[in-house]
Amino acid sequence: MSPPAQKRQALGKGLGALIPQKRPSNGDTDRHTGTMEVPIEDVRPNRHQPRKTFDDATLGELAESIREHGLMQPILVRKRGQNFEIIAGERRWRACQKAGLKEISIIVKDLADNEVFEWALIENIQREDLNPIEEAEAYRRLLDNSGMTQEQLALRVSKDRSTIANSLRLLKLPDDVRRQVIAGALSMGHARALLALDNADDMVKMARDVVKRGLSVREVERAVRAMRKKPTGDEDQGASDPFSQVPGGAPAATRATEELTRVLGARVRIVPSGPRGKIEIDYSSPDELIRLVEQIKE
Repeated sequence: MSPPAQKRQALGKGLGALIPQKRPSNGDTDRHTGTMEVPIEDVRPNRHQPRKTFDDATLGELAESIREHGLMQPILVRKRGQNFEIIAGERRWRACQKAGLKEISIIVKDLADNEVFEWALIENIQREDLNPIEEAEAYRRLLDNSGMTQEQLALRVSKDRSTIANSLRLLKLPDDVRRQVIAGALSMGHARALLALDNADDMVKMARDVVKRGLSVREVERAVRAMRKKPTGDEDQGASDPFSQVPGGAPAATRATEELTRVLGARVRIVPSGPRGKIEIDYSSPDELIRLVEQIKE
């Protein structure tokens, strides 16, 4: 009978961790959780933290949740003079400010400068809070400042070495393309496909085309392959354009795509391959497939 009792005890502890308990008063540390409540104005962000961008919409949602339920997880800080510097949890701190909280729950750690950045990076990676460029820049900074190899860094952050290497390659992207990755207009898959191009201007041009036309990663890879086959000099300048042999070119293909999408009520793509090509139509369920087939048969 002892195992069930142990199970009940563990479960009770888990529920207690989920349900907000009475917080210790300002400046007092809870000896069970290590947390303490301090005035929110005594907490300062760390200007070297890996995360640089915060989405206003999701920050507002978190603030509303904190306003209703309170802060469920304290932020991690270190003592800096009379104040506290955030190690991990700046997004929660910003949301608490937005929610109008006067005090915030913290856990104080005694960490050196290089340890602060590493802890912040790992916490953000675990929460998937960093965009691909922020993550790549954080890896580069750790490698430069710590003297670690990529293999050692991979072990430290629980990633494959190839993941670290692929992430670092994103730093070769032109600034204009990086901004589109940060904004979420381009995925990491799109960015990696663009890196196959040798020329920065070609990357920028292709990236803008990807965003404008909503191309998939596979479509970008095909377009990049076509661009890399472009002859040098002025001959056959249209070879880099996958729609060069489509009557009316890319503008006509775009108009046709929009018209088919409107008529069929489904996402449509025209995928050229020289003088040939295919039309792809997406469907989300068996019923929609039947509808599309009947509509095309008409």
